[in-house]
Amino acid sequence: MNRRPFIRFAVSALAFGGVLAAAPALAQEVVKIGYSGPLSGGAAQYGKNTLDGMKFAIDELNASGFEVAGKKVRFEVVALDDKYNPAETGINFQRLVQEHKTPVVMCPHSGGSFAIQTRNVASKTLLLSYTSVPEITARGNPLTLRIPPEFTTYVPAFVKHAMSTFGKKVAIANADHDYAKAWTKAFVPAWQAAGGEVVAENPMSYNRATDFYSGVSKVLAAKPDVLFIGGASEPTALVVKQARELGFKGGFVIIDQAKMDQMKVILGGTYAMLEGAIGVLPVIDDATPGAKAFVGSWLKAYPGRDPASEMSLNYTAMLATAQAMKLAGTTTDAAAIRAKLDQGFKSLKLSQNPHNMDGVDVKGGSTAKTRVAVIENGKVREIALSGAK
Repeated sequence: MNRRPFIRFAVSALAFGGVLAAAPALAQEVVKIGYSGPLSGGAAQYGKNTLDGMKFAIDELNASGFEVAGKKVRFEVVALDDKYNPAETGINFQRLVQEHKTPVVMCPHSGGSFAIQTRNVASKTLLLSYTSVPEITARGNPLTLRIPPEFTTYVPAFVKHAMSTFGKKVAIANADHDYAKAWTKAFVPAWQAAGGEVVAENPMSYNRATDFYSGVSKVLAAKPDVLFIGGASEPTALVVKQARELGFKGGFVIIDQAKMDQMKVILGGTYAMLEGAIGVLPVIDDATPGAKAFVGSWLKAYPGRDPASEMSLNYTAMLATAQAMKLAGTTTDAAAIRAKLDQGFKSLKLSQNPHNMDGVDVKGGSTAKTRVAVIENGKVREIALSGAK
């Protein structure tokens, strides 16, 4: 009996069976999520934090066997460094859309987000903008999500606390990028309307400098009671350190980009130099169940690295975007995904939504209760926005 035809048939059958067995894996769709942010320079750690928040969500989604329209989806991040330069952001956006076919791009600064908004509607790309500048949504771009709540909600509490605790003279010593300028534009009139005086104004290049002595000395010469500061956390901490070393005894108003818990690391591991400061409530000090659950899961993945809101907010935004894709039944139609973002946020579990984000308004802005804190006797104390001292 000639067995060779039988053997050839058996081998072919096995090979065909292997193709069938591999079919589900071959059906998996890869969705690339774009990122353009600072991964070098003075804001590099800030950029890494926002990126890692997204990656943390993507790892969770990929481990869960996430499906859209009955097809398994695997997410990947394509991250490009824009050095906090909006012109670079625009170039990166074109690369992400044209070369990598990303239906969604995240940018963690207002200047870059504005640059993307000139192109994202034409390219049918959803922008996830990690900035609290109100103008991001006020422009009416239909394919934008503003991830954090508007920063203007912080201003009244910041003014009330700092002025009543330290005095009416403030010096402006924050960063000089677009986001910090927007904060200054909102803060100064509010300070003056409350009876305060701006005695000096000297924004500094937080993203390019590491020595702020001359700039800080200039504003301290005006004898302010309060310094209005902020940019990325690390350079903001250096401004605080150098102000204290130059003898400043007053208070700090810290814009929401800088996180006091991350600044503490640069300031010797304690809040001593930040005594009396007011800023956003650190995630690590948030006692709500969702925040505690998130912090616990984060620390399992990143032992010894406390999460800040750059991680938690972008984690939530990425999960909500994935849920919006599932609800819309598409990973590519940016308009359909945007239309389901509100439901996407509302569908998240408590541990996936540590900031208790309520959803998305018609303009594309997230809605949530903002949280602020002050440093008293070297410790963080949360205060109500309406009850700031």
